[in-house]
Amino acid sequence: MLRIFIFFWVNFIFCSAVFAQSSWPMNVPNSTKGIVLDGDLNEVQWQQAKKFELKYVTSPFENTEPPVVTIVRMFEDGKTLFVSFEAKDPDISQLRTFYRDRDKVWSHDLVGLKLDPFNDSRIAYEFFVNPFGVQADAVENEMTGNESDNWDAVWRSAAKILDDGYQVEIAIPLQIMNFEESKNVKTWGAEFVRFYPRQDRLRISNIPKDRNNSCTLCQLGEISGFKNSKQGKSLTFVPTLVLGKGRNRDIYDTGDWENGNNQEVGLDVKWGITPEVSLQATLNPDFSQVESDVAQLSINNTFALYFDEKRPFFLENSNYFTSNFDLVHTRNMNAPDYGVKVTGRVDQHTFGLFVANDENTSFIVPGNLGSSIAQLDQESINVAARYRHDLSDKLSLGWTSTLRDADSYHNYVNGLDVKYQISDKDVFAAQLLSSDTQYPIELYKEFCDNQCSDRNDLNETALRLQKEGSFSDKAYRLAYYHEERDWFTEAIYESVGEGFRRDLGFGTRVDRNRMILGGGYNWYSDHSWWQRVRVSGDWDISHNDANEILEKEAEIYLSIHGNYQSYFELGQLQRESVGLRHDPSLLSVQNNTTLFTENQSSMYFESRPVSYLYFSLSASYGDQIDFDNNRLGKQLALSPIVTLDVGSHLQLSLRHTYKKLDIQTDNLFTANLTDIRITYQFDQRQFLRFILIGADIQRNQDLYINYDVDKEYKSLGTQLLYSYKLNPLTKFFVGYSDSAEQYELIQRLTKNEQSVFMKFSYAWMN
Repeated sequence: MLRIFIFFWVNFIFCSAVFAQSSWPMNVPNSTKGIVLDGDLNEVQWQQAKKFELKYVTSPFENTEPPVVTIVRMFEDGKTLFVSFEAKDPDISQLRTFYRDRDKVWSHDLVGLKLDPFNDSRIAYEFFVNPFGVQADAVENEMTGNESDNWDAVWRSAAKILDDGYQVEIAIPLQIMNFEESKNVKTWGAEFVRFYPRQDRLRISNIPKDRNNSCTLCQLGEISGFKNSKQGKSLTFVPTLVLGKGRNRDIYDTGDWENGNNQEVGLDVKWGITPEVSLQATLNPDFSQVESDVAQLSINNTFALYFDEKRPFFLENSNYFTSNFDLVHTRNMNAPDYGVKVTGRVDQHTFGLFVANDENTSFIVPGNLGSSIAQLDQESINVAARYRHDLSDKLSLGWTSTLRDADSYHNYVNGLDVKYQISDKDVFAAQLLSSDTQYPIELYKEFCDNQCSDRNDLNETALRLQKEGSFSDKAYRLAYYHEERDWFTEAIYESVGEGFRRDLGFGTRVDRNRMILGGGYNWYSDHSWWQRVRVSGDWDISHNDANEILEKEAEIYLSIHGNYQSYFELGQLQRESVGLRHDPSLLSVQNNTTLFTENQSSMYFESRPVSYLYFSLSASYGDQIDFDNNRLGKQLALSPIVTLDVGSHLQLSLRHTYKKLDIQTDNLFTANLTDIRITYQFDQRQFLRFILIGADIQRNQDLYINYDVDKEYKSLGTQLLYSYKLNPLTKFFVGYSDSAEQYELIQRLTKNEQSVFMKFSYAWMN
């Protein structure tokens, strides 16, 4: 009995010491004297700062003792939070650090912190620096579970590599974050983190992580201070100048070049109206794609492809507009002349509003077996509004409205959503939406298979567009998640009515009701070549509004996290899915489609065995519907990625996609897509990059029974870009790009577009 008593109290004292730190705020000292950011920690302010150590490896292990020492110091001066890191290392020759562009260093040695200025476990700002001083910042949104480095703020840092490790100084202006301004001591959520990638990528923290708690931001520690801190009404003007010249031609017509010039002056404005509310505005913006999209193959695919938003104005505070359904996907707006956005958080109220025009209007026409892109030569007004009220730490209610309006077209969406953190392990989320839409009367004719002379010329897209006057419908989503240390489960039901549209968002499917049941089990090890083994899977079934089956799917996966930052996954899928409609002029599915049974095996592997090499391979083989000819074939798909760092400055990246679909013993098509990127990063601010993207598709014309196809298609695009960034707002770009195509009638790759461009922006900040 005495042994049991002693054992109980020893464990109680240990657990109290481990988990108490997350509930005891650490005081942040105030100092009115500034420091010089140079990577040295000689100033007296650092000696008087709050000092503590990172003592817990929270991933991939479970709160174990770290193999290296990391000392953190912090203080504030009323306007800026200063944080320093002493990252000790027994062998600095093993540092995994390179000169890279901002936000491209997440796999490196890093030190940094998370801050939740409202201390409500909703949103946290992240600030990280590698040993060469390259910055990375991000926003983590607990409401959606997303972590995005699209957010860019202006803050300062410096780093210095020593014989026994490296040191980093960080200065974060308080004005770049929203927080409640008052004369009282403020308590913020905070966590201080070091990433130590060697054989394993260790995440070292000042607080332990409870794997039985599914809420990440709920487990932040607390820091207190900032009594006299004021955010101020910060004001930033960013004028931009764009100069460009290009030419293009139709290589199947005359082949004559048509020249064009682009000379634009624009202005971006950022204003901190109050400490909690900010405004962003843009006039005559240039939204050209300096950051090229990752190439994607669209062959044998019936739904529109998704591309990430990369334009600064739309990325700024984009997390304010997120919800369960993707209602705001701003890549739908192609050529705005202006935009205005207001975002903020006041007490328990979070809100966002943006307005922008678009010279040409494009939107997705969704269906249940495919989707298309429609374009109108009409200017539209685009509006998104989002409001969330946090009734408590566990319960939040939200409202979202979007609007797209042109001369003969509109789409209005309104909806209510709720998230309830039932317990540390259980979450319930729901969203209910309604829409009202009107299409131009004659728009459907652009999608007819022939001349729309009779109903037999119609297809799903034309039928979805062929509506008189305005029409409306509803969509809703119910989701329950349970997650704890060893196992997890989820149950989701989503219904999207035939007439529901979310044209400002990314919605490719309607007339579809889907149920998902899934879960998995985890095994952990802190003393083996593997750290986690997981078995997971789900079952789902989809019907249209007429209760006709569209798809039934079951899949299971075995995954292993191991040494050398490796991850391995095996999967098996069985799916019953309908193919094309036999009579495309009818939207019915039963007795109008063939229900195919597909069995597919998949494999994924990735590893970073040494600091300068990363590789991954995604592979699958099995049954695949041939959507062009409505039959079942066998498909092999391979997607390798290799990244090689040569020295501290040069990076070579190769991404390839290979798809091969066979019909019985004959090959229907073979498709190759290659994306090569070579980047030389001179220092933290400037790089030179060359991109080459090439596609090669070979088809067997004899096997295409529904329509004629080209036997061969090739394309090649290149871009050469020089970039200099003084900070995220003050930037200079100059570059050249071109593209070429080859079809069956064009015997060699022929250029059809060429352009040179320059962009300069400079930020005046007050």
